[in-house]
Amino acid sequence: MGYLEDVTKELFNYKPELTRQEDFDQFWKETISEARAVPLNSSRQKLTYPIEQVSVYEISFDGMDTTPVYGWYIVPDFMQKEKYPCLIHYHGFNGSRGEPSEFMHWVLMGFAVVSIDCREQGGRTGSRAPSSWGYSMNLASKGLRSKYEYYYRYQYMDCMKAIDFACAQPEVDPKRIVVEGGSQGGALTMAMAALDDRPAAALADVPSNSNLVRRIEGEHGAFAAVADYLRHHPEELDLVMNELSYFDTMNMASRITCKVLASVALKDETCPPEMYFATYNRIAGEKEINIYPFNAHEGGGAIQTEAKLKSLKQWFPEWFL
Repeated sequence: MGYLEDVTKELFNYKPELTRQEDFDQFWKETISEARAVPLNSSRQKLTYPIEQVSVYEISFDGMDTTPVYGWYIVPDFMQKEKYPCLIHYHGFNGSRGEPSEFMHWVLMGFAVVSIDCREQGGRTGSRAPSSWGYSMNLASKGLRSKYEYYYRYQYMDCMKAIDFACAQPEVDPKRIVVEGGSQGGALTMAMAALDDRPAAALADVPSNSNLVRRIEGEHGAFAAVADYLRHHPEELDLVMNELSYFDTMNMASRITCKVLASVALKDETCPPEMYFATYNRIAGEKEINIYPFNAHEGGGAIQTEAKLKSLKQWFPEWFL
């Protein structure tokens, strides 16, 4: 047994008890129905871009509360195809949709790319969602007294409506959708793989939002805000843990059927690897995980990007003819 196999063998057996509630499926069925009842109201405006071989659009569409969600849509015109596979990117906590240049490796591979802002974070997108009380430190604790007002209920649905946007574009083949992201973006990727049957593959790096009870107990990353909230409101402990369970990807994992390539880093204290394995070990479909033993929350970086490119070419060679 090699070093990596020896130090990770317990991770592959890690299955903490699920916190899933009896009405979990009904809650998400109702939430998705509510989101899809809101018209997409999408727009795309072509920009003048220095790389003339691609088309870059600034886009917007309405979230489930009619919040305009902003992003990029990039099309590899130089390939002169009628339809393209589409990669949908979700960013990390407090980040943004980024810049078009950050996605050119995907475009060169032959993907149309959609990248969206997460609401109320580092980009242009705000929020019209109701909020009946305050929160502590950051958005991970916003609305946590009710699953209907919790921040990630709206953010998960923004991510689903990004898939709606992509599938509605004339250049996109809706049967060739990939979702991708790291940290918070990895959590959103996992959630979409579970809640939406359209992604053919999910690429999730150092993912968040898994095994949330442990995340809160250890005050890891953004979920330290929930622990801080509970220091001020200890009487709400059971309520908060119950409501957050609907957004824990380990409670969703059994629904994932698309191909999954994930990655974790063993020195990651923001999203500790064992917490993601609570999700990964419950994925029944085709899956693979890359482990970086001496990396922290930066994960595998460019090395993992190379792995993602290689895996997609191996999984779907016909997409790139």
